[in-house]
Order: sequence, then C-alpha cells, then structure tokens
Amino acid sequence: NRDNKAIEIYQLNQTNNILRKNISFSESYIHEQWEKAIERKSKDPEGAITIARTLTERVLKYILSQQNISFSDSADLSELYKAVAKSLNLAPEQHQEGIFKQILGGSSAIVNGLGQIRNKLGDSHGTNGLNLKPKERHSELAVNLAGTMAIFLFKTYKDANVSNQ
Repeated sequence: NRDNKAIEIYQLNQTNNILRKNISFSESYIHEQWEKAIERKSKDPEGAITIARTLTERVLKYILSQQNISFSDSADLSELYKAVAKSLNLAPEQHQEGIFKQILGGSSAIVNGLGQIRNKLGDSHGTNGLNLKPKERHSELAVNLAGTMAIFLFKTYKDANVSNQ
C-alpha cells in the first residue's frame, strides 16, 4: 500500500512536470499572475510586490528566449529590460519624438523601480534588521505597474512577431 502511494505520488509529480513544460505563456497567464498579486496586495503586501517583480522578470525572459537573445541567469531586471526594449524598438534612443522618448524612458525607470522595491520591501530578501513594511498603496502601485508593463511588453512582442511573418 505504501509502495502504491509512492508510485502515485511519483506519477503525479511527473505529470505536473510535463504540464509545466507545456503550458504556453499567454496574455491570460499574465492576467492570472497579475490577479494573484492583486488578491495579495492588502493582506500580504510584501508577497504581492514579489509576485509583481517576478511577473515582470518572467515576461522579459520569455521575450528574450523567444527571440533567441541570450542573457545571464543572474541579470537584474534593468539589464533584462534594456535587452527587450532594444529588441522591440522600445529604447528611448531609438526614437526621435520627444514624447516617446519620455514615456519609454519612464517605462525603463518603472521596471528598474520594480526590481528595487522588491529588494527593499518584498518578501524574497531579508530586511537587514530593518522592519520596513510596505503599505497596501505601495503594493498596489507595484502590482499595477508590473501588470501594465507585462501586458504592454507581451503585446508589443506579439505584434512585432506577427508583423515579421
């Protein structure tokens, strides 16, 4: 009986691994992760901030991987974003119009800020003895910015990919 349970658990784990590998990255996946962060913003602001940052990182790495652009596993969020922005023509220096330069520069600052806020206020790093706890409004800002950027980047990648075919 114990052996049967062990076999069932093993088979379940194998099935989960196969499913994880075959789940496609999509806009609905991004919305699911965004919703998870939204649900946590008031009762677990640190966790919501961490999810928000992770969502941004996943989208950036997905886009780079799909374009066969190499990146270091240890690359920080701003490095990943710079590579994605360049590949999708979203880098401020790739534009002449002032308003686009301003908005795209702001987008870069948002992504950089998401990495920094997670490091300072998220639940994935120790606090160095400091008892900094984000308020709901801080996590709401991080979550909404991350979700908006993730959808924008994903749609921009998809649009660029469709127009190149």
